[in-house]
Amino acid sequence: MQRTRCSPNLKSRHRCWSRPHAERRTRFPRVASTAYLASVLWISGVIASSTIAGTLDDVRARGALICGVSEGLPGFSEKDSSGVWRGFDVDFCKAVAAALFGDVTKVEYRPLSAEARFEALKGRRIDLLSRNSTWTMSRELELGLEFAGISYFDGQGFLLPALYGATSPLQLGGAKICVATGTTSEMNASQFFQKHNLKVSFLTFTERAQAHAAYAEKKCDAFTGDRSGLAAERSSLPSPEDHVILRDVISKEPLGPVTREDDPRWTGLVRWTLFALINAEELGISSQSVGAEKTQQAVALGAPAVRSLGLPRDWLVKLIGSVGNYAEIFERNLGPDTPLKLNRGMNALWNQGGLLYAPPMQ
Repeated sequence: MQRTRCSPNLKSRHRCWSRPHAERRTRFPRVASTAYLASVLWISGVIASSTIAGTLDDVRARGALICGVSEGLPGFSEKDSSGVWRGFDVDFCKAVAAALFGDVTKVEYRPLSAEARFEALKGRRIDLLSRNSTWTMSRELELGLEFAGISYFDGQGFLLPALYGATSPLQLGGAKICVATGTTSEMNASQFFQKHNLKVSFLTFTERAQAHAAYAEKKCDAFTGDRSGLAAERSSLPSPEDHVILRDVISKEPLGPVTREDDPRWTGLVRWTLFALINAEELGISSQSVGAEKTQQAVALGAPAVRSLGLPRDWLVKLIGSVGNYAEIFERNLGPDTPLKLNRGMNALWNQGGLLYAPPMQ
């Protein structure tokens, strides 16, 4: 049996044609198959996304943050004589725990070498890397990582005995230089000396502690790395005053916390924890004032994260009350009254001559 169909045509009022009934019937299964396939794909996507829990959910379910830190860098992350982790990077781990749980003790620290740190993060052995790591394009784009922000503006320098009398790395021709592998420092130093046609040799180590020990034992003439790290290394030498860090800076080293790129919600929490510390300093919200006259201001500032991330209403109050603002963390771990004796320098607020700047929270 055939059925006639007609459609409008420009030249004639109607154009009609016949189509076999069997041919018409084959169209319905095709339409149904397309709809069925679309629904299957949609359901599969929902199931797949639901089976892969985000880091925020994982950390909440576990009841503790797993934070990757250095194996022992004074001022940044090291165990004290009582076995308690302390330092600038450690305090950031505590800040994230305070924001999420209201409790700075809910952190498990994983000491990592420079070579192992990114693989540990990619392999989900840690939730967050807070370990003096330089933000570079190759690391972010090629390793599948995301830097949440800059917590410390640094640059590469050189540590050497004061008795050498050197005042510039351009005077280091022929020197043997200790450096840790798996860092930007090795490449930067090599390029610097090649550019200036100076021949040096490098003594490389997989662990920064090994490089530090080799320098202390005078197996090399100088030690290169981030200037903040060199200040930490110098502070632990038997006679720190016998060693100098040259004023010259040969690279940009923006350091900051690192997350995985496939988890924007978790990165958002880490990023705005950092920005909250900086904004709190700018607004005069400190560990003392946040529990008094600045309480309501802190609650209002933190409101967007309450709505978007499900944080407690007073998360910012707990955060600042537990670890302080950026200035308090800096002064406690790195400032002039610590063994590192570092000034704020580039890490001063933007309105105080530095580079430290955070987007508004409202």
